[in-house]
Amino acid sequence: MATSPTSDQLLVIIDPVARQTDGESVRIAKDVLSAGAAAKLCLPEGPEEFARALRRRGSRRPVVVGDDRALVRAVTLLHQEREPAGCALSVVPVGDSALAESLGVPGGTVAAARAVLDGAERRLDLLVDDSGGVVLGALGIPPAPVRPAAAEPVPVAAGRPWYRSLVRTLATRPVRLSAVPSPGATRLRVEVDGETVVDLDQPVQAVSVTPGPDGVASVEVRPLSVGAAATPLLASGRTVTVTGEAFRYRADAAVTGPVRRRTWRVAQGAWGLTLPADA
Repeated sequence: MATSPTSDQLLVIIDPVARQTDGESVRIAKDVLSAGAAAKLCLPEGPEEFARALRRRGSRRPVVVGDDRALVRAVTLLHQEREPAGCALSVVPVGDSALAESLGVPGGTVAAARAVLDGAERRLDLLVDDSGGVVLGALGIPPAPVRPAAAEPVPVAAGRPWYRSLVRTLATRPVRLSAVPSPGATRLRVEVDGETVVDLDQPVQAVSVTPGPDGVASVEVRPLSVGAAATPLLASGRTVTVTGEAFRYRADAAVTGPVRRRTWRVAQGAWGLTLPADA
């Protein structure tokens, strides 16, 4: 369901990575947004200032100018405040943006900025894990291979190299992390809504989970194959629990782990993203 944005006053938070890597796109985004709305610009120098600016947004509609990591960071902060359901977030992608584009955000700077001004809020599902993490697009076990980084990290300020150069982690649309085989099989128990899809006695090559429509997650398990490829095991449900050998997983743009147990639940319509009105 799409609704019109509730505020013409914008808080434009420009991620420092975007400022360092593509100043021209940042300038274009600022010009378009400032010409079309009452925009307050915020230039945080690190994650703490980023979080502080978002908390102090007041009635202004937050707009993140940055890459996929900045988008995930903003949604995570709103979730920690228990605010994503009541706050329409907007994003102008600068940098790696496969996740944002898979969600419907235009890839071009001008088109994305115009969508912020003229678009509508779309309610989206969210995967929330038992450690407080969120997944907007998809997660994969083990982490899918990534491409080499395009550039070395550039510190925002002396002594504060708080970020690393980013890699493009999601190469296809829609963003669904493929079940990519690991060098060795892993023994995991995968449960969906309490029902076991695969148990510890069946080695698996990979697991992928994607939040789908209507509050249901799609789960794909690829068992270890000998000879002919094994048929993937498919399931869907609102809660997914993975236990077993210590494993790492990729959630959107970040790798987490190792952990021995993690549960994800689908939060239906838990956050709002401003998208083009005709999306």
